[in-house]
Amino acid sequence: MHAPSEEKSEESKDSFYEELEQIFDHFPKYDVKILLGDFNAKVGRENIFKPTIGQESLHQDSIDNGVRLVNFATSKNLLVKSKMFPHRNIHKYTWTSPDGKTHDQIDHVLIGRRWHSSVMNVRIFRGPDCDTDYYLVIGKVRERIALDKQAAQMFDRQRFNLRRINEPEVREQYQIEITNRLENLNDDEDVNRTW
Repeated sequence: MHAPSEEKSEESKDSFYEELEQIFDHFPKYDVKILLGDFNAKVGRENIFKPTIGQESLHQDSIDNGVRLVNFATSKNLLVKSKMFPHRNIHKYTWTSPDGKTHDQIDHVLIGRRWHSSVMNVRIFRGPDCDTDYYLVIGKVRERIALDKQAAQMFDRQRFNLRRINEPEVREQYQIEITNRLENLNDDEDVNRTW
């Protein structure tokens, strides 16, 4: 699903963003939601949009689709990360007209404000030939998994010096310990019942 172009009717644009909003609201709030797509939206460098898009837009002025995208992002507490990284202009535009003279940044990556630091970079790669007038948009995303304090303390306590396993006394003690633990396992117990 991609957004209607600028020439389409107001009704088609409204229905697109209503459907997008329904889909977006369908997912739980605590999930990390990343929207990627052809929004056909040129967003300019207007000061009022800077908290949502940053200052690295290819365009000076926004069009109607751009304003709609920013309004959607603001209402859903999203950031347009594709406009926040300083790159040369050839690494910003996502579409080139068939005559090769017009370049636009109309494909975007949006992510929730809470997780915005997970997106490390978004840029365009012009090398892959996909037989289209669009360029490949690449986003570098990382996600950190948080451990609770108990689990973190457990990992801190269980440090093993694996070099000591080469010492004969330590190796023998290890083998005895493993053998004892394996013997204490109840082999007669049904796995499915235990589960």
